[in-house]
Amino acid sequence: MKPHLRDLAGAMAAVACDPAKSRGRFTAEDEAATRSVFQRDRDRIIHCGAFRRLKYKTQVFVASEGDTYRTRLTHSLEVAQIARSLCRFLGLNEDLAEALALAHDLGHTCFGHAGEDALQECMAGFNGFDHNAQSLRIVTKLERRYIAFDGLNLSWESLEGLVKHNGPLIGVARSRPVPLAITEYNATHDLELGTFPSAEAQIAAVSDDIAYNAHDLDDGLRAGLFTLDDVMALPLAGPIFREIASRHPGVDRTRLIHVSLSRIIAAMVDDVILESTRRLALLKPADADAVRALGQPLVGFSETMVAHDKALKEFLFAHMYRHTKVNRMTSKARRVVRDLFALLLAEPELMPEDWRIGGIEAGSLKAARRVADYIAGMTDRFALDEHSRLFDPAVKP
Repeated sequence: MKPHLRDLAGAMAAVACDPAKSRGRFTAEDEAATRSVFQRDRDRIIHCGAFRRLKYKTQVFVASEGDTYRTRLTHSLEVAQIARSLCRFLGLNEDLAEALALAHDLGHTCFGHAGEDALQECMAGFNGFDHNAQSLRIVTKLERRYIAFDGLNLSWESLEGLVKHNGPLIGVARSRPVPLAITEYNATHDLELGTFPSAEAQIAAVSDDIAYNAHDLDDGLRAGLFTLDDVMALPLAGPIFREIASRHPGVDRTRLIHVSLSRIIAAMVDDVILESTRRLALLKPADADAVRALGQPLVGFSETMVAHDKALKEFLFAHMYRHTKVNRMTSKARRVVRDLFALLLAEPELMPEDWRIGGIEAGSLKAARRVADYIAGMTDRFALDEHSRLFDPAVKP
């Protein structure tokens, strides 16, 4: 470890969320004798159905394209690993950060970004669709595993971090309206939408950026969407790849990519530590509540790393997310989601019986929300199979 980084170990301990001081759960429960409130949140997330389904939900590639590309599950595990490491070093609560990292993608639809875009279009006239709001719906309403409540009854800190990990949802800097699912829940359980979240939630958010930048480079190279020469022209990534190649002449491509990506992650992690502790010394928050009241994020990249991050995202957008191969695949995915939504909205009786409990009128707002919940929970494979069952006369229903 670099000497100047070693000196920063435990620097944020004073602003860590203390599970003994948690604001509690919406439905009061006796807490476990062997686990903290945040450990229990993490465990509930891991054991819920929505988390298991992440195994067959993709981010860029459809699952049938290959079994070596990242899924929402592998991505969430990578985010959790980075978040835990950062929190452990800085003295923050790693259990809370891990819970948030594992839960942050629960609300994503099948077929990655393409599926979400299609469902947003379908729901435009029905109060919209937002994956972050859908995550909240899952952990407060849609998971039905416990006798005393719907959802997972997570702690206030976990719900706050899940909803606000990217920053406040209300305020002068916010241009998008707050999704209805969040405002409805907030009316009965105030998550303080106008403040920043805990340092742990901010760690989970920046860990998400670090993880998907690195693994999209990896998956894009693996899929042949761009070349090593393309990557070597980038800031940050380019110098690292060239240094590894120069230091190890003749190294095989797989090892070069893996070691270089590991170095990229390490460089971004180190930057987060240096920049966040710089802000800590400047802003001097006394505790976790003071972090929420700062009016600006405590955790983040330096200006230099922000520029590197922006360049990498622009590269991936042009060379990966809008690649012809991905465009054709996502076009199919969008059609599947649109077809399913239109049919099930018009004929909600085609949904499984447990999705029709309480009765729903075709074309109604209630029907649209129920159909959106049903489709959003689908894995890539289930959505394709359901489309075939409903639209292909040769396939048994």
